[in-house]
Formats: sequence, structure tokens, C-alpha cells
Amino acid sequence: MRLLWLVFAACSCRPAEPAAVTAPVPAPSAAAPAIPATRCEWARGWAQETRGGRGGQVLRVSTLSATGPGSLAEALAASGPRVIVFEVGGVIDLELATLKVREPFVTVAGQTAPSPGITLVRGGISVSTHDVVLQHLRVRPGAAGQPIGWEPDGISSSSGTHDFVVDHCSLTWAVDENLSASGSRFKGATPDEWRENTSHRVTFSHNIVAEGLAHATHEKGEHSKGSLIHDNVTGVLVFGNLYASNTERNPFFKGGARGVVASNWVVNPGKYAMKYTLVADEWQGHPPEMGQMAVVGNVLHYGKDTPAGMPLLFSSGIGSCDVFLKDNVALDRAGAAVPLLGGALENLRQVASAPVWPPGFVAEPARGLVERLATVVGARHWERDTVDARIVQQARDGSSAIIDSEQAVGGYPQVAATSAPFVESEWELGCMTRR
Repeated sequence: MRLLWLVFAACSCRPAEPAAVTAPVPAPSAAAPAIPATRCEWARGWAQETRGGRGGQVLRVSTLSATGPGSLAEALAASGPRVIVFEVGGVIDLELATLKVREPFVTVAGQTAPSPGITLVRGGISVSTHDVVLQHLRVRPGAAGQPIGWEPDGISSSSGTHDFVVDHCSLTWAVDENLSASGSRFKGATPDEWRENTSHRVTFSHNIVAEGLAHATHEKGEHSKGSLIHDNVTGVLVFGNLYASNTERNPFFKGGARGVVASNWVVNPGKYAMKYTLVADEWQGHPPEMGQMAVVGNVLHYGKDTPAGMPLLFSSGIGSCDVFLKDNVALDRAGAAVPLLGGALENLRQVASAPVWPPGFVAEPARGLVERLATVVGARHWERDTVDARIVQQARDGSSAIIDSEQAVGGYPQVAATSAPFVESEWELGCMTRR
């Protein structure tokens, strides 16, 4: 690894801040409650005005049961602005269910739980509304001993989701994708309406997105995937995440998707690191939309599952994507530089300035990124569980591996349940930080 640090030292250390060039992103349309004019640490990207549950009632999760009074499911199903806090810590077994977030204006603050925090297993979270902030949750669906056809995501969004933030969460062992922004491709009569009706204004920041299960229970067979940014999803910021040991989609932008991929650490991808593809069969009868990507300040480290010559960003299929590249580092296991672009290069039109860039955003430089992210990514990074601690350590020492089952790495966590009252006066409720 010594050679890798020498290569980093040669990289530019200036923060990457291209001139802001804004492609159309659907404008806010939903009425919202008045909120404090507080800029939270997680408020970045096009979703930086996300209100979450600020100004609403405080709902206390008092049980680790999957459903029922005092459960996380009950709090998510409530209506009106709400901040969800935890008076319990431990594992919530979702019992093969997906938690549905359909009511807007909600913040889920996993940082408020007593040690060891909150881990969701055998299920995931699906969002189909707006103004949602999810923080400091561990979501580990796993194969769960199920037959073929069990295909859970970790956290995903669907049509109509906007102003959505997933920050400092840990997403592992999904069978479909660990963390995705999705929805219908062509809902509406025009491309602007398509973008309005799928996920838009989304931020994924400082998460661990790792160990998507490869040969598990997906009907398609191999399906170890990090993040899907679906067709026509717009205004997406993927910032400061660790993508470790996912076969592909680290992340994957599909046809017409537009956003920024900045300051991420990608380790041991098995087939592709980042990718852009418009699939012709899925766009029949619709003119291809231009994709737009700013790829800035990222670090790619090959691992033992990475094929030789794999680029940072690969393209296939049809359709064009404007791509801005700056301050990216891509290294094989010997520390030698590898290509930044590959595949159908005719699809990737390199441009001199960022085709999209969120207001006020500054990417972190690639130099020193690994050391910085190793200390801050994931849920409750100040007291990582054994799964997250292992993933980060293996990313650092080069021993990461793609897996087929959670059982390959010890299975679901077994921790004792804890409880402690939530003391409101100890927290700044706008951003959910300790006073």
C-alpha cells in the first residue's frame, strides 16, 4: 500500500469547484411548513433545501419490534412533519418486509439511539414521497435463507420522490441494490415531465455502500450492485461515500440521468466501477435523452476481484452523456494508473466544464481522500459495529472481497437490546446534532 500513498501525494490538493452550470432540475412544488433558517452539515447538492421533519413533532421509537405501537414502522406511517428519534438500540428484524415511507416531511435520526445504534435486517426502506432525511441507520437485508425471487434493496426511492437525503448510513448485503434513486422512466408527455415524475433532487452522502450479494437469490443470477441512478433521474449528488466490493454500479447512471459523483472511494469493484448506459430496448418509441455527469475528486482502488484494465467510468449501449472529469485517481493493485474512461467511448463526450453542478457545492480533493473518508463514512462512525469496522479496514488493507451471502462474513449482527430516554434539550432539533 506504500506506493498508493506516494501516488496520492502527487495529485492536486486543490478543491474541485467547477463553474456552476445547471441543467434543468424540477423546481420545488410542494407546500412546506415554516422551518428555521439553519444550514445543516448534510445540506448539500440540489437537495440542500430538504426540510425533513424540522419544526414538526418528535416521535420516539420505543421498541425494536418490526411493527406496532412505538415502532419505527408506526412513526414512518404517521402524517405531518416529524422527527423520529430512538429510545432503544439494537437490531430491528423487519421479517422480510420493506418499510414504506409515503408521508412527507420526516427526519429519521439514528444518531439519537443509545449504543449500539439501530440496525435493520431482513428487509429495507422504500421512499415514495418528498422532504425525507435518513441518517445513521444500518440496513442489512441479506439473503435471509430465502429462495430465488427474494430481491430486497437496502434503501431506494421511487416515482415522485424528491428532496431526499441519505447521509451517514451503512447499506450492505442487498440482493437488488444497496442504495438507489429510481422511478418510472416516461411518466408524462415530455422529458421535463419525465424528470418531474421520477426521483429528483437527491443526495447520497458519507455512506458505506458495500458487499451487495453476488450469487444469492436474485432471479437474474449474479446481482452484486451498489447504487442505481435510474433513467431520467435528475439533480443527484453522490458525495463522499465508500463503495466496497460491489460487482458494479458504484454508481450506475442510466439513460438521461444527470448529476455529480464527487469525492467517493471505490474499492474492489468486480466488473465495473462507475457506469453510464442508455439501454436501447428500454427506450423504444422515445428519443434518447442526453446524460450529464460531473465526476470529480474520486479515488478507485482495484482489489482482488477487479479485472485488469477496468476504467473508472465505463459506457455501453447507446445514447450520449456529457462527462466532466477532474482530479480523479484510478489505481491498480500495484499502484499504477488505469484509464479513467472505457467501453463505448463514442457515448462519452468529454466537456471542459461541469454540465451540472449544485449551487454552493465544493468537492473534496482526491489527495488525502482515503484517510478522510475512512474516519467519517457510515452510520455512527464514532462507534462502528463489527461489520462496518471490518469493511473499512479491508478497504484500507486491500483484502476486500465480493460475497454471495451474509453468512460468508459472520451473518447478521447479534447485539443486546438497550434503552435510554431521549432528552430533547440535549439536541439541536433542526439538524439533529448534539448541543
